Amino acid sequence: MKIFVCDAFSSEIFKGNQAGVVILDEKEDYPNEVFMKNIAAELKHSETAFVKKIDNKKFKIRYFTPIEEVELCGHATISIFSTLRELKLISADKYIAETLAGNLEIVVDKNFIWMDMSTPKIEYIFSLDEIEEIYSAFNLDMSQAPKNLVPKIVNTGLSDIIVPIENKEILDSFTMDKEKVIELSKKYKVVGAHLFTLDKSKKITAFCRNIAPLVGIDEECATGTSNGALTHYLNDYNIISTQDINTFVQGESMERASTILSKYKEDGKTIQIGGNAVISFECKFYK
Repeated sequence: MKIFVCDAFSSEIFKGNQAGVVILDEKEDYPNEVFMKNIAAELKHSETAFVKKIDNKKFKIRYFTPIEEVELCGHATISIFSTLRELKLISADKYIAETLAGNLEIVVDKNFIWMDMSTPKIEYIFSLDEIEEIYSAFNLDMSQAPKNLVPKIVNTGLSDIIVPIENKEILDSFTMDKEKVIELSKKYKVVGAHLFTLDKSKKITAFCRNIAPLVGIDEECATGTSNGALTHYLNDYNIISTQDINTFVQGESMERASTILSKYKEDGKTIQIGGNAVISFECKFYK
């Protein structure tokens, strides 16, 4: 196996979101889960992806946080296919990523990696009492929420609570109550919360922060699946259309600014997340 560390949703090292990428030899079986969790824990990134080539067009991928396996991870997928492209193991073309969230189409070109999200769906719309509970978990109150937008649980591979915030100053300065966020995540069976505010200047689509302490991630600087969910959320409110290419900026509060793109495919239903990753380290494994 070959092990890399990548900076995803960035064209520069030491920016964007780090992911571990473990490339298995075609004849190599997946290690046992304990071993893969140990590698993820040792690398200490929010996700580490293990990829194995099935044939010239299909790759099987498994994703691990430092404490558990998850169905899908956007920035780790972008990292995988950017690494395979950089190593010249693949060329510009369409591929299939076989994941626990289903088989997803990946489009590799010279500029970006575009990955399909799972079929988007709004899973839950909160009541007023529940909304107040959500904002209080971030030491916020209803005056700091937009009047015309409400939190919803949205899934494009993983379930997140999408939480609208009135302005960027509030987004940049909120503090979470970690135990409350963990309790909310368990209660609603979500990975975490994706908080956002629309860009008033409209130069980009939205600024975002992603909080997921239940799975060991207090904050993440780029999340493909969450921004896929946000894309569906914004389209449901007619804030964006299925013809738009959307730009989300995340990770500024962590000093690892990331740029995540999204768009709908021609069918007007499937969401794609786009971006690049750069290899920052290659690791040698001793056993």
